[in-house]
Formats: sequence, C-alpha cells, structure tokens
Amino acid sequence: MSLDNSEIRFTKMHGIGNDYIYINCMESVPEDLPSLSMEMSDRHTGVGGDGIILILPSDKADCMMRIFNADGSEAMMCGNGIRCVGKFVHDKGIVKGLRISVDTRSGVKILDMHPGPDGLIESVTVDMGAPVTEAALVPVNAPSAMMIEEPVTTSAGPLKLTAVSMGNPHGVIFVDTLEGVDVHGLGRELEMHPMWPHRANIEFVEPLPDGSLRMRVWERGSGETMACGTGACAVAVAANLTGRAGSRTTVRLLGGDLTIRLNPDGHVMMTGPAATVFEGTYRRRSASHSSAGPETPPRH
Repeated sequence: MSLDNSEIRFTKMHGIGNDYIYINCMESVPEDLPSLSMEMSDRHTGVGGDGIILILPSDKADCMMRIFNADGSEAMMCGNGIRCVGKFVHDKGIVKGLRISVDTRSGVKILDMHPGPDGLIESVTVDMGAPVTEAALVPVNAPSAMMIEEPVTTSAGPLKLTAVSMGNPHGVIFVDTLEGVDVHGLGRELEMHPMWPHRANIEFVEPLPDGSLRMRVWERGSGETMACGTGACAVAVAANLTGRAGSRTTVRLLGGDLTIRLNPDGHVMMTGPAATVFEGTYRRRSASHSSAGPETPPRH
C-alpha cells in the first residue's frame, strides 16, 4: 500500500552529522523513492539531508531499513543511519527492548542501544559483521588477491589504496596530514575509478599521535559527508591490516567520533551517538509518481 503522496510525515535525525530523513513505513510506503529522496534531500528546496531512510516491516528481523542517497541511488548499508533507526524504533515504541535486529541490504545487523537519563536512546553499538578484504568480493579489480596499499594512479600522482567492504566498497588512503588533501577532487576521481565495478566510498585518513585516526570521507552518491559509519569501520580494519592501529580505535570524523572494536570472532563493532533534530510533514512537489521502488545499482 502506498502513502498519500501529497504529505509525508518525517523525522530528521543524524549520527555525528551524517543526516537523513526518516520515514515510518511500517504500514505503507511512498511511491517513486529515488525521486522522493532527491526532492526531500535538497538542502535549498527540500528538508535537506544525505538521503532518506525508510523503516519497514521484515520477516527476518524486528524491522527493515532501506536507504536512498541524495542522488536517488539506493544504498546497501549506512552505519550512522542504522544507529538512528535503532533510536527511532525504540523511542517511538515500534520495537521493544534494548537489543534489536535490523534487516538491511547487507544482511541482518544486531543493535545494542544505550539510553540516557530520560530513557531515550543516546548511543548505539552495532555489530557491523565481518569485513571483506578479498578483492573479488569487495569488489575491486586488483592485481592481487587482496588490495592492501596498492599504488593507484591519480591526477595528484600515485596513492596507496586499501580496499575493504563493510557491506559496501571502500577505498582507504593513509596520508601524513589531511591538510591540503583535495577531498572533493580526488574523492570524486577515485569513486569513479574503473577499478571499482560499482563505484566506491573513499576515505582519506591521518593517523594521530594518540593512536586515533582522523578521517574525511567522500561517499558515492552523496559526495563529502560529515561522517560515514561503514567508512569508519573500513578505516579501522585497514589501519589494523597495515599495522597503524590495534583492535580498538577511535575514528575522528568531521561530525564527531566513533569507537570501533575488532572482535576476536572477526566482527566489527561500532559505537556512536544518534540524535533527533526535528519532525515535520513534507508536502511533495512532484505531480506524478511510479508505484514501486526501483531496481537501482547499490550505492553508499
């Protein structure tokens, strides 16, 4: 069943600055989701955000999330987004308890939620699953079975890149300092590099003296964002693989910090805040909409 396309109730939320527009679709789903995401995400004429996240019923988990980026492409997974999904369904009483399961296009994820003094959720720990470093499965076209600090030719000269998938492909580049790095130019260039069959998220990372990792991220389908949860996990994995970090590290993003822990079972655990900004009703501009969601290539 479809929602009335003229007005859509929404909640604006963010995880350390990675902001999305959340829509409760437990009973019905809006039409033409790519168009809706582009329209609502516009920071000048819409609500403004990195995309929309739909919360739907699931026969595999407590709920399902679908993510559409600001350019209308559908994402596989979003670490900051899923923390906000946990807060959304808990605070609104949709799902009971402090441990919930969320169905995503990258599989079912388990969330442990941490409430504040008012009983509302302040932070969430997400079991992000095991990273994938086999090049063919990331996927990335690489000369070796694993792409670890392989030189890649760019307009700024050769850069060493490590490829990791956290349900979506990431290219991690360690630098001495982030000052002067052309995140927008190189990010766009590397996102579109032919080595990626489905494009990729690109992270530029500066290891800090205290052992933490300072990061900026260029996300496929969204451009530079304040934060990327799957990217922070990929960065922690790449840092561990290259001897730059141990099994637990803090990743410092433009929007705030995430704590990443690599478990002995190989799973990556991510802990960070989730916040509600405001709620409202959006009046849709489009005159007509298709009746079903798209079959778009995975992004994000």
